Amino acid sequence: MTSQPERQAHILYDKAGEPTTDRPWIIRTYAGHSSARASNELYRDNLSRGQTGLSIAFDLPTQCGYDSDDPIARPEVGKVGVPINSLDDFEILFDQIPVEEMNTSMTINGTAMWLLALYVALARERGVDVAELKGTTQNDLIKEYLARGTYIYPPEASLRIIAEMYEFTLSEVPSWNASNICSYHLQEAGATPVQELSFALANAISLLDLLKERGNIGQADFERSVGRISFFVNSGIRFVEEMCKMRAMTEMWEEITRDRFGVQDPRYRRCRYGVQVNSLGLTEVQPENNAWRILIEALGVTLSRDARARAVQLPAWNEALSLPRPWDQQWSLRLQQILAYETDLLEYPDLFEGSVVVRSKVDALKAEAYAEIDKIMGMGGVIGAIENGYMKSALVKSMSERMSRINAGEQLVVGLNRWTDGIESPLLSGDDGGLFTVTDESAQESLDNLERTRATRDEAKAQASLEALKAAARSGESMMEPSIECALARVTTGEWANALREVFGEYRPATGVDGQKLGLEGDRVQSLRDRIETLSEQLGHRPRIVVGKPGLDGHSNGAEVIAVSARHVGFDVVYSGIRLSAQEIVRSAVEESADIIGASVLSGSHVALARQIMEGLEAEGAKDDIAVVFGGIIPQGDFAKLTDLGVEKIFTPADYDLMDIMESFVTILEARAQS
Repeated sequence: MTSQPERQAHILYDKAGEPTTDRPWIIRTYAGHSSARASNELYRDNLSRGQTGLSIAFDLPTQCGYDSDDPIARPEVGKVGVPINSLDDFEILFDQIPVEEMNTSMTINGTAMWLLALYVALARERGVDVAELKGTTQNDLIKEYLARGTYIYPPEASLRIIAEMYEFTLSEVPSWNASNICSYHLQEAGATPVQELSFALANAISLLDLLKERGNIGQADFERSVGRISFFVNSGIRFVEEMCKMRAMTEMWEEITRDRFGVQDPRYRRCRYGVQVNSLGLTEVQPENNAWRILIEALGVTLSRDARARAVQLPAWNEALSLPRPWDQQWSLRLQQILAYETDLLEYPDLFEGSVVVRSKVDALKAEAYAEIDKIMGMGGVIGAIENGYMKSALVKSMSERMSRINAGEQLVVGLNRWTDGIESPLLSGDDGGLFTVTDESAQESLDNLERTRATRDEAKAQASLEALKAAARSGESMMEPSIECALARVTTGEWANALREVFGEYRPATGVDGQKLGLEGDRVQSLRDRIETLSEQLGHRPRIVVGKPGLDGHSNGAEVIAVSARHVGFDVVYSGIRLSAQEIVRSAVEESADIIGASVLSGSHVALARQIMEGLEAEGAKDDIAVVFGGIIPQGDFAKLTDLGVEKIFTPADYDLMDIMESFVTILEARAQS
């Protein structure tokens, strides 16, 4: 037998002195599309290929609390995730999948209580002990107000919903993470590492403060609640900084839970986090480069053993172009498997322990993040910092600065603003052009299922369960059990959300655009301002743009940067935030005497929404008076469809130069003024 000193020095040892290795993280792919049936087939296929957990993407109507047949929902059904209207859809979604054996992550926020209720109801109907269920509902409404936009209710009501889910799962589903503090979307909205750390941790602090204040659980159960908090973070291309960020986060969470909340059990102070690596930096141009970006970003959350992700899901190389196809998802899955099982990464202790450089960077990040947390808590916590617009404004500022650096060439993006000449990618060849598309037939399948549910349910039972839900919401009693009863009664997603809309109302936060400016000046900017002054004389007023986010797509970063850019060069700008119907955008443009509508759509619903906008302008008699341009993730194959509808210019992520875009707006209006 070989003596211990002769063994390989890099192997880890357990307490008995036996060699061991670190366990791989949970390997997931974020998936869901078209219909419950199609998504079920995808999940079962991915599980058969070695995936070890489910990460469910829901479509925008489900996320925002609308039934698939709601007029504002119709263009979005099945586009960015799976549509779920009732428990009947959940039965299809999890057909032949044993929920008691799964670790299921649901990326859901405004309707998180409803989706958890559906999952519990499904288990009960199957005869599964709900205590066996394992997984996570993202359920972070704070980041929705700041970055992603699928909020429904005001902050106070939203935090109450989260707290009630914690209290329910603590006793009924003890292995469930009732919420997942999600800084991922903050970085997608431009957050710096310090902002990602501070905003996420301030969010968690405010939630724990609320659980304490409610007084429904004792200290021992409170500590267990702390142990159920998990984080979902982003890992960008600066992977050394990202790795240091995660080391800082794990240390800060240990310190906050120990010193602020008095958590004694070290198990409950452990920072547990999952990750999806950065999508903001993925490019439409030379998309094959994205594969290497994804690999490098994955290293930032796997190399450091002391701050290694607990679960990882990776975007696909073509995410800047469309939803990934099954092959694209398989490619991302294989990257994780090679990293976890072929390399020796998991055999070593932490590689960075004792590094002076890493220690210095971690300490600097912590100091700045703690200072920012103190500022937020001084505003009354995250609710105060949301309601006064501070956090949203800070993110818009960071994103505007990022885009200014890229436009000025100070921040290099390979293939986008440097080394732009490249051989055409063979990955984009083939009948589908490397893109995933959702068919009208799949949306119809969801509509048919919804109609069948309404026709076959016990209507009196459904209405009674909705009244019980509203009564609980008004009285302050927990809404979890009434929500489960609604699920069992085949209440629909829109009906559940509308019941709580009656009680809590809907929320529209500050856009964060006011007061922001670009860091771009110089001859080109001045020349553009001079053209706008001349155009103003021709029009008899300063050119006015309505920047619109039609439909349910809440990704507002692009729209916000365009609004800031247009104001920077001299446009009057009208921007009212996200989730507006096409009719509301048209009405705003007509009432404000706008010259141009700039619509931003990233959900794949651009053709349907363009048709609605153009039909609305025609109905108002303004089709010839107001120009329309579209921006977003729009495949080349759809350009002709948009131009045939009357859209004058189309922008995609490849159009990163903000002055190019502004010059295009002015050129369109100059031509109209002279005609």
